[in-house]
Amino acid sequence: MPSNQTPLGALPARFRRQRVLIVGCGDVGLRVAAGLVPRTRVLALTSSASRVQALREQGIVPLLGNLDRANTLSRVAGLATRVVYLAPPPSEGWTDPRIRNLLRALRLRGAPVQLVYGSTSGVYGDCGGAWVDETRSSQAITPRAHRRVDAEAQVRFFGRSAGASVQLLRIPGIYAKDRDGGTPRERLHKGTPVLCAQDDVFTNHIQADDLARACIASLWKGRPQRRYNISDDTVLKMGDYFDLAADLYQLPRPPRVARDSANQQLPVMLLSFMSESRRLVNRRMKQELGLRLRYPTVAEGLR
Repeated sequence: MPSNQTPLGALPARFRRQRVLIVGCGDVGLRVAAGLVPRTRVLALTSSASRVQALREQGIVPLLGNLDRANTLSRVAGLATRVVYLAPPPSEGWTDPRIRNLLRALRLRGAPVQLVYGSTSGVYGDCGGAWVDETRSSQAITPRAHRRVDAEAQVRFFGRSAGASVQLLRIPGIYAKDRDGGTPRERLHKGTPVLCAQDDVFTNHIQADDLARACIASLWKGRPQRRYNISDDTVLKMGDYFDLAADLYQLPRPPRVARDSANQQLPVMLLSFMSESRRLVNRRMKQELGLRLRYPTVAEGLR
């Protein structure tokens, strides 16, 4: 563990007994839990009874509840001192009723002292390739990003009205070799085109273990009502990223096409990612959270 990253075992006694609730305990949530157990009591909300035993085997206390059904969430009230929220919004609409349901439940028996919310860098919208820090205003373009903007606003209001310290983590593309769909390998096998150099966009990344460590650092070191860009140091355009991955995997580089051709060949979701260009400034993450990246660039992470 890097010297400037506080080991969990060295945390003050008042932190060791903290009860952390993870909402959205998927791949990244499980990585967060692994970094907290056993020094911290970790609870996880799950809507699937079939996951209960697997969570228990990892030292996690499972709580059955469904973010889409508000009447199933009352059991989370008063249980946790801190919350990490990593659940996605619904796939439709312009707002996020899931986070609203959870925040209402958390108020029932005294709000937690802290809530770390995993958002997306997509809230910035298209920045024309500019460097973007956390002071830049949200300019969401897609409905997906608008749902995140709504969720962020709800979390900020919760923090102010309930007296909780909240941190908004703006997260770009997540990858890891041991994560389902966590590398570009499948897309390279399909030969999905990328944009030609003059039409290409800057893209940002974070390795899944580094993201989990950022969540944990936010729990202990995050400043109240603060936004953090959680991104590595990579500065690459999307096509160059896939070229790099192809070379590492010894696969053919993807074909390059003009934007006009891409609009006819590629699905809407993929095109939306190809329509936004920005470079995230991660200085605040490093200076305030004290996070030293284990995988500073995708070249190291993909290896």
